[in-house]
Amino acid sequence: MLPALVFLALAVFAAALLGSSQAGRATTVHLMLAVGAIPLILGAMSHFIPVLTRTRAASTGLLGIPVLALVGGALAVISFNVHDMVWARSAGALLAAAAATALLVWSRQRRAGMLGRPHPGLAWYEAALACLVLALLAILAGTFWPQHMPALRRLHLHLNTLGFIGLTAVSTLAVLLPTAAGRPDPQSAERLRRDLPWMLSGVLLIATGSAWLPPLAWIGSVLWLVPIFRLAASWLRLYRSEVLALHGAAPLLAAALAGLVISTVLGTVNTFYPAEPIWSFIAGFMLPLVSGAASQLLPVWLHPGVQTEWHAGLRHSLGRYNGLRAVLFCCGGIATGMGWEWGVLPSLAALIWFLLQTSAALLAALNFQKRNPS
Repeated sequence: MLPALVFLALAVFAAALLGSSQAGRATTVHLMLAVGAIPLILGAMSHFIPVLTRTRAASTGLLGIPVLALVGGALAVISFNVHDMVWARSAGALLAAAAATALLVWSRQRRAGMLGRPHPGLAWYEAALACLVLALLAILAGTFWPQHMPALRRLHLHLNTLGFIGLTAVSTLAVLLPTAAGRPDPQSAERLRRDLPWMLSGVLLIATGSAWLPPLAWIGSVLWLVPIFRLAASWLRLYRSEVLALHGAAPLLAAALAGLVISTVLGTVNTFYPAEPIWSFIAGFMLPLVSGAASQLLPVWLHPGVQTEWHAGLRHSLGRYNGLRAVLFCCGGIATGMGWEWGVLPSLAALIWFLLQTSAALLAALNFQKRNPS
């Protein structure tokens, strides 16, 4: 299921960027986030929550959660393009909210049934899921109070991007990059435990401030960025050679963190400068995040269990030239955020390059496995 969601997300990202000049802004953004990113993140959470709680793997029934979110996202995209289906927006929000709520309830049940304390990353996932539910409830509230819909849309956008996607990404990156580098970060768990109040407070202030009181958003941005700079400083101290390498997952994961900072800063200065933070968020953060995570995790998701030469070989193939792609994604994130029309091209080129390379590497790995079944 997870490999299929990875390829679906990558294909949706590429298609949305290729058609962004013809499709409307709302269609493109919802295609990438609601159809591509959210189902993948919910599916990944169903994989990581048992790891964080040291409990058994998710049952097959949990596979319905990302599918439910996918249907909800598709309905949202349809609602922007078919005038007679305005109701689909509310229906899509309701389905996605149900999926997020179900996963949150399941996570709380796993927490209650485990022995000992869970990994602090679990609290980040639960906070992220709560933000997603609130973001979708904001859209549903807009159907009852249409006069407040512009403010509720801004609330929805920030709770979704910085809240759900941002909190999930930062907590995952804090563990995933040390794993990709092959050396643990001894301060990772304590940093996650200490930094969640900062980032969650930042999200709530940014979201409510962008909707109703802009000065709150500026304060929230500062709170939000403090833990990210702490994480970046730790990476530069411990993993500088891996982050600056030509190959491997680490360069893309570091580029994703840089893209998150860039898009947040652009969103903060948007009052004074006509920036495009949502495009910077997508081109400079979302694309390297998914590509980098896929470089490291796709072999595990394809064949869970004991890591073998096959896993190492596929991970090596997926990580080739990720350093160059990281540069392209960073350039795309900055350029799109500045509002330059050509800015999407570097990120689109890096994404298509990764998609083609991943397809070729996967075919080669599967052929190798057929020839060497042991």
